[in-house]
Amino acid sequence: MKTDASEPRVDRSVLTVTDLRESDENQYWWSKTAWERLEAIEVNRRIVYGYHSTPPRFQRLLEVARR
Repeated sequence: MKTDASEPRVDRSVLTVTDLRESDENQYWWSKTAWERLEAIEVNRRIVYGYHSTPPRFQRLLEVARR
């Protein structure tokens, strides 16, 4: 598999554990516009699934036959 330098990557050498009740992450995301939040979701999707545009689809298993 090729790796693209422009493709987002996760730095797995950094790990931070915080208490969710003390986190200001909720305030951070509410301060962003809806468009910025959608862009962040898209970046996370690409990091997790590694697809550049759309994921591959299942092949068609059944066909409609005429009687």
